[in-house]
Formats: sequence, structure tokens, C-alpha cells
Amino acid sequence: MNKNYMRTIPKQWTKASKVFIALGDTHRQRILLTFDRGERLNVGHIVDASTLSRSAISHHLKILRDADILLSEKSGKEVYFWINRPALDETLKNVLDYIRKNT
Repeated sequence: MNKNYMRTIPKQWTKASKVFIALGDTHRQRILLTFDRGERLNVGHIVDASTLSRSAISHHLKILRDADILLSEKSGKEVYFWINRPALDETLKNVLDYIRKNT
């Protein structure tokens, strides 16, 4: 047992906290499950598939974007979102690599 509770969090984990917090909400999990591979969706598409209001969906999308789980691009009046797979892959890989090497 490593009794040094105050030791430094591994540098590779800096993004992991935001990702895990964002993924800890079932509504945000459902939003991610709404996307098909390579698909870009706008708020309206996600609202149509959800039981949540437009403002609630927008709130959840902001959290997912701030955690770098989703990317977005404005096209005319609409903002389209898609899953940032490379960032998710890297974050989860870093955590798994650390666990594999240190446990």
C-alpha cells in the first residue's frame, strides 16, 4: 500500500478528471450514445431524441465540450457536435497504461 495520499496526480491524468465527471451523468452518457460513428448532430437533433429541454441539452453539451469529449463547429445558425474520439482514446489509454504499469 502506498501511504503517500498527497502524492502528485500523474501528469497524464490531467484531462481524466473532467472526462470522468462529464461521463458520470446518465444524460450525458445518453447524449453520447445518440451519435452514430462519424456523425455530426446539432442541438435540435439531440433534443428530438431526448426527453430533456433544449436548454438542458445545451448545458450537457457544454460540459461534454469543456471536457474535450465533443468537438463543435458553427455552420450558419446551427452548431454541430461530434465525438472527439482521439482525445477520449488518449485520456482512457493514459489511465489504463498507468494502472497496468503500477498495479
